[in-house]
Amino acid sequence: MKKIISLTLASAFALATISTQAQSKWTLDKSHSNVRFSITHMVVSEVEGSFKKFDGTIQNAKEDFTDAKINFTIDINSVNTDNENRDKHLKSDDFFSAEKFPAAKFESTSITLVSGNKYKLVGNLTIRDVTKPVTFDVTYGGTIKTARGQKVGFKATTTINRFDYGLKWDRATETGGLVVSKEVELVVKAEFDQAK
Repeated sequence: MKKIISLTLASAFALATISTQAQSKWTLDKSHSNVRFSITHMVVSEVEGSFKKFDGTIQNAKEDFTDAKINFTIDINSVNTDNENRDKHLKSDDFFSAEKFPAAKFESTSITLVSGNKYKLVGNLTIRDVTKPVTFDVTYGGTIKTARGQKVGFKATTTINRFDYGLKWDRATETGGLVVSKEVELVVKAEFDQAK
């Protein structure tokens, strides 16, 4: 009986060791990544912007990333729409209140393979200390080995209602539509390096 217990414990330890060894961690290659957003302006056109400072990590054991844990942060003060006055307005309390809430954060809760290289990524997005669940449509670009190690790439898109996060500035046009729409499209193109 002792021998059986000993073998069982040894097997469990071996499996745990293999599982630990299989865990991979990926760090964001910021120079080959970007975070962009677009919003409808005056009903008839779109204005685009980006965040210049951000960071993220992935941890996974499965090669298809269906068990991945993803964390991402954005420096709100790095918002850039190529218009200084508009950027100041976005940082004000009308929108992000960047001085009080300097970071937006995303933490994944699940990632599901839909088909081929298409995934659904679900997680919690926090802006202005308001946390709401969001779902990203993700395209997996693939994994490649380079002289500096492995790289992996993803493109993730979603649309959020800015009013849900307290970004409630609005003004009506003469025809009744909002000068700045409630819906904001977010697009994240991210390249990660496998941590050594």
